[in-house]
Amino acid sequence: MQTMELKGKDVLVLGLGRSGMAAASLLQRDGARVVVRDEAADNQLQERAMRLRQLGVRVELGNHFDRSARFDLAVLSPGIAAERPIVRELLSRNTPMLGELELAFRFCLCPIIAITGTNGKTTTTELIASVLEGCGKRTVAAGNIGNAFCDAVEASAGLDAVVLEVSSFQLEKIEQFHANLAVLLNITPDHLDRYESMEEYAAAKSFIFMNQKPEDIAIVSAESLEKLRRMGIAIKARPITFSAYNRPADLWLDWFDNDTIWCRLPECRGIVLKMSETNLRGVHNAENVLATLATGLAMGLSVSQMREAICTFGPRSHRCEFVAEARGITYINDSKATNVDAVEKALRSLPGRAVLIAGGRDKGLDFTSLKEVVSEKVKLAVLIGEAQSKIWRAWSKAAPCVRADSMEEAVGIASRRARRGDTVLLSPGCASFDMFENYEQRGEEFKKQVFSLQWHFRPRNILQHAQSLTITT
Repeated sequence: MQTMELKGKDVLVLGLGRSGMAAASLLQRDGARVVVRDEAADNQLQERAMRLRQLGVRVELGNHFDRSARFDLAVLSPGIAAERPIVRELLSRNTPMLGELELAFRFCLCPIIAITGTNGKTTTTELIASVLEGCGKRTVAAGNIGNAFCDAVEASAGLDAVVLEVSSFQLEKIEQFHANLAVLLNITPDHLDRYESMEEYAAAKSFIFMNQKPEDIAIVSAESLEKLRRMGIAIKARPITFSAYNRPADLWLDWFDNDTIWCRLPECRGIVLKMSETNLRGVHNAENVLATLATGLAMGLSVSQMREAICTFGPRSHRCEFVAEARGITYINDSKATNVDAVEKALRSLPGRAVLIAGGRDKGLDFTSLKEVVSEKVKLAVLIGEAQSKIWRAWSKAAPCVRADSMEEAVGIASRRARRGDTVLLSPGCASFDMFENYEQRGEEFKKQVFSLQWHFRPRNILQHAQSLTITT
């Protein structure tokens, strides 16, 4: 690994989100002269700017930048695309650039387990971290999960491993980043507003294996491995495969009962566990569990301890989270469903029909691919956000559609139209940034509006409810 000597260097950090703030703090501690720039200037950014200024970091917001300044290095936050003017200006000056993931890697002092994929990244990252802890390992979950990698590296010398959720945006900018154990869950359509094709998107995901060596481990779904091979992308590390979709693999979900997980690896031959023993349901969650088991087996962890940790793992907020039940109607918050594959999985997991609240900022996805499941499972689609018209055109012949201008209006319409046995499901299939700061705020607003309805809600135990419904994105 190439270490970085940044003391006395002038470093620019682009973006004042979680990763940008973490990168600025790390660079400042290392003795760099740090400037942070963000084109926005909202209240949250102003508060973050104040905290950084107290550390001696210069922060420039709202395009009020010192254009004469020159920098030895620029660090890009994941969401900032290369075509942005703020980036093009630096490129024109030949300023060296790193992503936040790459920067943190240069400071990391422990092995890295990295997880990517279109859906399931967050759950698998949290699940692997829980399994490691349950097996007595010192670890922390970080990356695209809320705790930035740059925040985690300070204590990395005392960890057995750091578990990272990694997005395609982060992987675009890696140079030396190297995961000792890399996991690729799946590749389905997403972010096609940023990538010109599915092949380009899949190639970005494959970068997680780029710097691996033969002694490293690549844990990859059989379906994703087939896609990469068709594209001519080879993996140098030792592969361990898994499949929840009836493909030959080292670990697989029994297709006949969709419950039993089998393994053919020498470390653990035969039945490993049954999904019905866990608090997770659905084939997609089996995929997350398979990847977690493969990771633990590759690390030599105890199968019995892994089983215990997986079976006690509970569902997380905003991933088909049970909110309330009233008049026989169930309210589910799946705000983290930001692509069409996640919406389909949410709908297919429901026992009955749904009033679906969907929409937001379009990511260039094909909503017509959901016509079949919408026709089968949706009695009414309540459409919000910038993508209203596009989704209306895609779904209006499959199910009745109405528009809403706010989450309050959407929840009101949905609650009036739903009947006993129905589910009011927030599963947007879009980004949240047209109406909300992030998917968490969107989910919290949905819950707030549900609880403001004039019904008497009957509480239910969340883990008990998970026995019939738990999905993640």
